[in-house]
Amino acid sequence: MERSTRQRQAIREALRKANRPLSPGEILEHARQQVPGLGIATVYRTINALVEEGSVVAVELPGEVARYEMAGKGHHHHFHCTSCGRVFELMGCPGDLSWLAPPGFRAERHEIVLYGSCPNCPGA
Repeated sequence: MERSTRQRQAIREALRKANRPLSPGEILEHARQQVPGLGIATVYRTINALVEEGSVVAVELPGEVARYEMAGKGHHHHFHCTSCGRVFELMGCPGDLSWLAPPGFRAERHEIVLYGSCPNCPGA
């Protein structure tokens, strides 16, 4: 059984408060507000443990470092700001896209990522 530490609590709190997928670097930045001496190695170890226990899930974007968010949010998609690199959740889904699969193929799931600028970036 994994013990609860200040570091682990700070990392969980960072993910909860952000309410969007965070990179390990972003998690470190947010969690250091509670635990100033927190290091990136601890962030990676803790993320791995939280993913293994099922309380955190990885958000994989093509060509990008994985981001992480709290588990249990249900099916949703993401918006990737190409200016600042942050990723945001999109609550909603166009539904069954299996009709896009080639004949004879069976689609099992899908992921949609929208790319553009967030409201905080120039050109938004």
